[in-house]
Amino acid sequence: MVCGGFTCSKNALCSLNVVYMLVGLLLIGVAAWGKGFGLVSSIHIIGGVIAVGVFLLLIAIVGLIGAMHHHQVMLFFYMVILFIVFLFQFGVSCSCLAMNRGQQETLLNSAWGMLENKTKIDLESQLNCCGLLNVTASRVQFDQDLQNCTALCKKKGSCYTCGDMMLNHATEALKILGGVGLFFSFTEILGVWLAVRYRNQKDPRANPSAFL
Repeated sequence: MVCGGFTCSKNALCSLNVVYMLVGLLLIGVAAWGKGFGLVSSIHIIGGVIAVGVFLLLIAIVGLIGAMHHHQVMLFFYMVILFIVFLFQFGVSCSCLAMNRGQQETLLNSAWGMLENKTKIDLESQLNCCGLLNVTASRVQFDQDLQNCTALCKKKGSCYTCGDMMLNHATEALKILGGVGLFFSFTEILGVWLAVRYRNQKDPRANPSAFL
């Protein structure tokens, strides 16, 4: 059967969802590994990564079952949810690629403010830095972080701020993140297109007079 027929669409959709399942399992595994080895102590970060992994896993399972059984309702909800995820991910990826240094500092300040003290201390120890950004707007927070800092550089009396170290690599990291996000967003729109096409095709093994 030529590609574009019922069997080809089914196999392509199943393969795409298997990839999504593997990515979901990878996210869950990496988050659990990071927590187990003490790389990240914040339950919010771990919970967020695991939640994304579980969500992707569930969507992939729905799509896989819908594709295997040619289930109209499951395929409908699958393509609607996947399209919403595509819109969100596409917007976030474009924002990452278009973000300038001032916006990066604002985002970094917001993220730093939401972290627990233990998570900040862990990051400072791993990056060998103290505090986020030594600027007037966040002087009080910086002084507090400096007091709590346990990085090795503090004992030597010469530390870089974590914000400067992060911002030095932020542009490159955001470009990579935005590029990967765009790539996966286009695989999602491919999944939506395959689901729509497959849903409107007739199963050759079914009753030819029945509309599926």
